[in-house]
Amino acid sequence: MTVNQISIFLENKYGKLSEILMLLAEAKIRIIAATVADTSEYGILRIIVNDPQRAFKILKENNVSANLTDVLAIVTHSEAAGFAQTLQAFTKAGLSIEYMYCFSIKDKSILILRTNNREAAREVIRRQNMEYLSESDLLRMD
Repeated sequence: MTVNQISIFLENKYGKLSEILMLLAEAKIRIIAATVADTSEYGILRIIVNDPQRAFKILKENNVSANLTDVLAIVTHSEAAGFAQTLQAFTKAGLSIEYMYCFSIKDKSILILRTNNREAAREVIRRQNMEYLSESDLLRMD
């Protein structure tokens, strides 16, 4: 139900994103999904990769500010109604979505999200019989 996500804190500095991605490329890390959020002072690159532990180690060895986070991976329909229906279940349970992003793989739309209460979110997923992916499921699809 959860997958490891790496959050990388980036200075808003020309070429910093490219520099980080080159570190991962040199180690032959495959990026499955990525999103960038930014403020005027810094950015956060969130990535799902084929080998999160090794990627995290490489980043730390190169003094990159990063952390590993468990996020939920839910299979949904790619149209807006599918996303709305999925998110509505969390809203009805009183959960807040801290962030979300999505990607497609093997004809499936995958919604990555983090809520204010992961255990309660897992219960919503179980109760609603939502299709979800574990890290091993995701890697098999890649």
